Amino acid sequence: MNETSSSRLAVRPATIAWTLLMIATAIGWWFGKTAQGGSGDVRLTIAGVLITAFAKVWLVGFQFMELRGAPRLLRHAFDAWVVIACTALIIICLR
Repeated sequence: MNETSSSRLAVRPATIAWTLLMIATAIGWWFGKTAQGGSGDVRLTIAGVLITAFAKVWLVGFQFMELRGAPRLLRHAFDAWVVIACTALIIICLR
């Protein structure tokens, strides 16, 4: 194989991130369908949807807003915000 054909076979990070976002969307959709069907605890469904949503937020920030190349303090501040906001919303919803 020459260099041109091997570079076509390489998977770009944006493609991987997009695929993960689609998988996370399907998981969130499944949580929603589970809650509508009445099977399972609605609180756990809400927690699952929130965790899936914030995982998507983190992935978009990391990959598409290019936080992977940002200064360490900014990356850690964003990571902390994602965790704190998700945790706070889960606690509020589970009360």
